[in-house]
Amino acid sequence: MACIELKQVSYRYPTSKTANLKEVNLTVESGEFIAVIGRNEAGKTTLCNVIRGFAPHFYQGKLSGSVHVNGKDVLRTEIGDLSWDVGYVFQNPFNQNSGVKATVYEEISYGLENLGIPRREIFDRVDEVINLLGIAYLADKHPMKLSGGQCQRVALASIIVMEPAILLIDEPTSQLDPKGTEDVFKIIDMLKKKGKTTILVEHKIDRVAEYADRVILMDEGRIVRDGPAAQILSDPALLEYGVTLPQTALLGLRLREEGLPLERIPITIDQAAVSIGALRKEGGGI
Repeated sequence: MACIELKQVSYRYPTSKTANLKEVNLTVESGEFIAVIGRNEAGKTTLCNVIRGFAPHFYQGKLSGSVHVNGKDVLRTEIGDLSWDVGYVFQNPFNQNSGVKATVYEEISYGLENLGIPRREIFDRVDEVINLLGIAYLADKHPMKLSGGQCQRVALASIIVMEPAILLIDEPTSQLDPKGTEDVFKIIDMLKKKGKTTILVEHKIDRVAEYADRVILMDEGRIVRDGPAAQILSDPALLEYGVTLPQTALLGLRLREEGLPLERIPITIDQAAVSIGALRKEGGGI
């Protein structure tokens, strides 16, 4: 069942001279894990802002077309009502910090308090989330005294605890080292396995290849490619849009250029191992 539907959506911020989104059509089914890729200013964050209602309700500007989230018409629904359905994780996790709580436990509880959730239920939900994400050891620490990776995990926890039907995650690893990136993607993978509808904006294409089921490529405010990750991320045409291919896909394309009969272009290390192993068995020259 579709939980997000955009039909012929165009949007322009008040300070922009041209449209930031142009005639976007998009349908997202419940439980899908979608990665949105593209060069800077391709429209990825704007797409997220439209889905969560911040464009145009907060940013103002002009929006045409129709946007529905869980059956709600975004143009006729207040941001507060949409927040029950859509959780948004910022690119910079420190921007998500409320700045008014003294411990991580209280910070994760903050959104539930604002919704008037009963105290006992708040404790139960926060306990469940910090154990799920493996951050119980951070519970008593001050939210402003965390590393980037720790802060990002707390930001994710503060949204997951709200139990939104849809998660929008905007470049969560852009400021993280490899260890922090690995930790965040483990959480995202866990949410995927739990069937959470997730839209991830991400530049780290090898990670996208490993986790995403579907990939959307944006350029100049338009969706220019949309399909299964294996199909989109093995297409050399991505390079024309300023997006690199996974290292394994580049390897596979090079092998084909050398005349090796590779059955399919791999996009992950595991797929590459299988493809190259098959070549060896067939005496393909490797």
